[in-house]
Amino acid sequence: MGTITVTAPAKVNLHLEVLGLRPDGFHELAMVMQSIDLADRLHFTNTADARLTLSCDAPSLSVAGDNLVMQAAELLRKRSGFTDLGASIQLDKNIPVGAGLAGGSSDGAAALVGLNALWGLGHSSAELEGMAAELGSDMPFCVAGGGQFCFGRGERLEPLPPLLEPLTVLLVKDPSVSVSTPWAYKRFREQNSDHYLEGEQAFEQRREALRQAEWTQPLRGADPPPLRNDLQSVVEPETRAVQIALQLLQTLKEPLAVAMSGSGPSCFALFRNPEHCQQAQAELLDRFHEAGLRSWCCPLRPDGVRIEA
Repeated sequence: MGTITVTAPAKVNLHLEVLGLRPDGFHELAMVMQSIDLADRLHFTNTADARLTLSCDAPSLSVAGDNLVMQAAELLRKRSGFTDLGASIQLDKNIPVGAGLAGGSSDGAAALVGLNALWGLGHSSAELEGMAAELGSDMPFCVAGGGQFCFGRGERLEPLPPLLEPLTVLLVKDPSVSVSTPWAYKRFREQNSDHYLEGEQAFEQRREALRQAEWTQPLRGADPPPLRNDLQSVVEPETRAVQIALQLLQTLKEPLAVAMSGSGPSCFALFRNPEHCQQAQAELLDRFHEAGLRSWCCPLRPDGVRIEA
């Protein structure tokens, strides 16, 4: 196979609950993550010269070994045992950087899926998800995609029932602002550790409560998700762009719910269908522009990274 193209969609958090601390020092999480129709595209060309190179149309993005695409490519090649494998990778960036949308993780997941196919390695999705978990907590979700319960650090996946409605998010972000995920979790711990749950039994009770929540069975407009995001409580007070985005979205009449995604600063409003979302975007477009915010209407997607036909 000479060249293949992979779509790498962003995600939003419909639920992000910080339960407590794990023995390894990471936070134990109970989340619902959902793929959305805002995606990067990666093109993989076989070179068979033992070289891995990455280029990107976003000049601010590193294309060196700290990029998850390169880390994923190196890991996959190492596991294959074929050191002469090579590839030229072109990344077309559409997901905003540092936005709480898992854009970097999705690109890394796309590298695993794309190079697995390009090099004919034959790894299963489960094996690719296992490798993804070694590189980042969000990456297994990005391989699987759609709607998933995400437990542990985020790497333990359980699929939600399939979507039955064309739910759509109006996504908003200030392109000049980013939020450090480690900072957000550190700040949350400083302010909330006295209320952390302790032990596997307590964690499992919260997981089961989320599994049994009516709004997940399946996602639907008649019983919309309450959009809990524990990190919003620490990010919003200290990030003016998040405050402005949420205030503007909350002025709308039609959204089912409004929240921040991940560690921010992206915020979103959930709508029953693309038409309502587009009407809301048009209504606020001038105010978004005045506030320095970009916006996207993004239907929810049933899948994660995928090879284009």
